[in-house]
Amino acid sequence: MKPLVIIPARGGSKGVPGKNIKPLNGKPLINYTVEAARAVFPDEHICVSTDSFEIKSVVEKTGLPVPFIRPAELATDTAGTYGALLHAMEFYEKKGYTPDTIILLQPTSPFRSASHIQGAIDLFDAVCDMVVSVRETNANPYYVLKEENEAGWLEKSKPGNYTRRQDCPKVYEVNGAIYVMHAAVLKEKPIGKFQKVRKYLMDEHSSMDIDTRLDWQLAEFVLNSKED
Repeated sequence: MKPLVIIPARGGSKGVPGKNIKPLNGKPLINYTVEAARAVFPDEHICVSTDSFEIKSVVEKTGLPVPFIRPAELATDTAGTYGALLHAMEFYEKKGYTPDTIILLQPTSPFRSASHIQGAIDLFDAVCDMVVSVRETNANPYYVLKEENEAGWLEKSKPGNYTRRQDCPKVYEVNGAIYVMHAAVLKEKPIGKFQKVRKYLMDEHSSMDIDTRLDWQLAEFVLNSKED
């Protein structure tokens, strides 16, 4: 395997302003992901892709070099992660390193550990396009999710005659923590169009993703509770 770990970190954030470098229990949020990545991969295979000189400075204080500043057009509110991934791959290829495996780690998953990353990699092989981290969802479409029909009435999102939640088929929710992908497949199409996808199951605690102020407060509570 020739890996490239990409940690995308834009400077702008609507839900929690400046969240990628905001101290979570005394440590910049992005550092949780940087530390987990460095426990599995050498620094030369880890790329923090950011448009922010401030984020670059915070990350480099950990000793991890940030190889470039991402172009502004790839860091707008409407720009997706796909463009940032292709940009990082191209940057390393021009430097003479052509990765065959891309590991995407979002900086908003502070409870994803090195062992989780390694566990996902262990499931990855030539047969699948991607291994993605998931958790079992609480919002099961066979049981609690509803859709409004043309008449305006709510009906089950997914048909099924189940009277107990535990009898429903298990449904998984992508938690955003880990994506392990073949570089060649990623060049052909974005993540949402991958077909051969294998799950790496994580528990609810480890799957926490910080997107809102409430998410942040919950993460702080969890970390503080661990110390008690």
